[in-house]
Amino acid sequence: MEVAQKPNGTTNCKPKSSLSTQYGGIHAGGWVDYLPSSFVPYIQLCRLSPPAAFFIIFFPHFFGVFHAASVRQSSIEDVLRVSLILLGGSFFCNNASHAWNDLIDAPVDKLVTRTCTRPIPRGAITPRAAFIFTCIQAVAAAFFLLLLPSGTSLATVPTIVGTTYYPYAKRHTHFPQVVLGLCLTWGIMIGSSAMGLSEPWMDKSTLSLLMASILWVIIFDTVYAHQDLEDDLKVGVKSTAVLLQNYARLFLIVLYLGMSACLFACGYYANMSLAFYSVTVGGCFLSVGAMVFLVDLKDPASCWSWFSQGFWMTGAAISGGLLAEYVFPLNGSFW
Repeated sequence: MEVAQKPNGTTNCKPKSSLSTQYGGIHAGGWVDYLPSSFVPYIQLCRLSPPAAFFIIFFPHFFGVFHAASVRQSSIEDVLRVSLILLGGSFFCNNASHAWNDLIDAPVDKLVTRTCTRPIPRGAITPRAAFIFTCIQAVAAAFFLLLLPSGTSLATVPTIVGTTYYPYAKRHTHFPQVVLGLCLTWGIMIGSSAMGLSEPWMDKSTLSLLMASILWVIIFDTVYAHQDLEDDLKVGVKSTAVLLQNYARLFLIVLYLGMSACLFACGYYANMSLAFYSVTVGGCFLSVGAMVFLVDLKDPASCWSWFSQGFWMTGAAISGGLLAEYVFPLNGSFW
């Protein structure tokens, strides 16, 4: 794909599917092709094909639900009810956050090879329509809070603030991945609060899980950012990939070790059993380690593959260990 900026600020964007299907505004076929053509740009705007971006938002809520449920020994009915509510809320939160991100990023997206075919830069959705869509999705997400304890609404404030600021963070700091990590993984606190855990941000085990998840997001989003490294250097977009470049893998290794330590601390402070250490700590050590050491940071296809598919292994490992703690509470502390 080639992107050339005209004097009037518009671009000549010649799509190349190998890049544009990587959340660049062209889906890779499948179920989206069965929808009315007018729906397709909005599916692309919301990053629903593939659904990796949506589950990245939902997973932390899920982590928080099962961590709190294990501590409080909540009933399966409460766990299922809260999980379904948060699944619905995460869906609309996903739609609103990505639409807002693309609305703010549109002037930059049209200059970047991979993203110049996103719906707003290519003219499939107007900025006005994108703003209205964002507001509708945000209101729909807020509706689900009415089904949860009143304190949960307060717990969402950091997520709302972080999500609103995130598109601007790419202009202000080389660490937008830290902002993204916080606003995505704060769902752990929302899920914990929704399960009735009072002030989960004061609990050492929950904070350790939050920190591990933030480091996980920074790792995979640094890998994701390497897809656009060449263009970001030209355009002036900031990221950990731009800042570190040849030292990126060392940075990822340090974060990977830190994530492993935080997961270990999560289990230690909550007196978790061997199941958590085997499934969550061991599973993440292997899955994140594989990504950190095997991804080719100079190959956009490799970066996309590890981002869109590799994160499932880690999400499953964390979910599986927390689920095991909840289902088999009598295993006893490993220590």
